[in-house]
Amino acid sequence: MARAKAFGNGNTRIKQVATMPAVTPSEHKKSPSTPDLESEIRLRAYELYEQRGFVEGHELEDWEVAEREVLARSNQRQSA
Repeated sequence: MARAKAFGNGNTRIKQVATMPAVTPSEHKKSPSTPDLESEIRLRAYELYEQRGFVEGHELEDWEVAEREVLARSNQRQSA
């Protein structure tokens, strides 16, 4: 009797794939009138990733550093 075909090789682990932001440096405006903080954070995180030589595994760290930097700059602009 034939056995039912199994999907895949039985390995149930899901492979994580790093994704990079859709914004490139050329799309970033240096001083927007209404800053899009998420876009700025995304761009800065990508820059950090690029500076590291595109080494994967530090996405969260890059995002957190970028977020701190961008929010600090935004707060300085608002208080000035």
